[in-house]
Amino acid sequence: MPEGPEIRRAADQVEKALKGRAVLDLFFAFERLQEYEDILQGDTIERVDTKGKAMLIRFQRGYTIYSHNQLYGKWVIRNAYNYPETNRQLRLALHNEKKSALLYSSSDIEVLRTEEAEAHPFIQKTGPDLLSESVTPEDLFERFTSKRFRNRRWTSLLLDQSFIAGIGNYLRSEILFKAGISPSARPSDCSEEQLWKAAEASIDLTWQSYRHKGITNDLDLAAQLKNQGVKRRAYRHWVFNRAGHSCRIDGTEIEKIQAASRRLYYCPTCQKYPEL
Repeated sequence: MPEGPEIRRAADQVEKALKGRAVLDLFFAFERLQEYEDILQGDTIERVDTKGKAMLIRFQRGYTIYSHNQLYGKWVIRNAYNYPETNRQLRLALHNEKKSALLYSSSDIEVLRTEEAEAHPFIQKTGPDLLSESVTPEDLFERFTSKRFRNRRWTSLLLDQSFIAGIGNYLRSEILFKAGISPSARPSDCSEEQLWKAAEASIDLTWQSYRHKGITNDLDLAAQLKNQGVKRRAYRHWVFNRAGHSCRIDGTEIEKIQAASRRLYYCPTCQKYPEL
């Protein structure tokens, strides 16, 4: 599933193609939404926002298209009406005189009045978005130590969109590694130093992934490995997808486990269970 950084980059592309231009033509695959084709036709798109893994396309006349890519959704930007050859099902299309923004495979699409968008069930329950809101390490530290979250295991907590919006499976492994936190731990098990590291890593790695197309590894090391001909899969992350390979810090073999029904990668020496 695309995580927050991937959705924000997709939103940037959609906004670049559509912002400030009138939508000349729309297509909704779902019958329940087709009445909005006439309502939105000719309206101008003001901006494209994100909230975690959801995208919000804002129209001048007060409507918002909400979409969530789920597991397989994919946005494609093309010259107007130049559809790609694909076996995916087209779910939403927005066309102006120059560009088409096409959403394939997603079934979670709604049209809302903009003033009602914050009340959408997904938006309403979602936690702070590190890419679209001003969130500080202090804000996250307070969240980590709150009664609501402090006694839940990190491995499930970091996938809970009500905790922090947009964090998914690869960011979960990377944040825990950078903070030196064991997959078995809860925030209440961690030292203050680990909690501050987790707060900073959550923000820094999310922004780095957004700015550098998913790379969460040390950027200098990633560039060095790329220049050596190493494939992107091998230099992209600190630990994620690296089971059986050496930890980039101390050489210990990276391990893979199932946590909250998802694969998680960690270094057993860099991420020992806390001894408080």
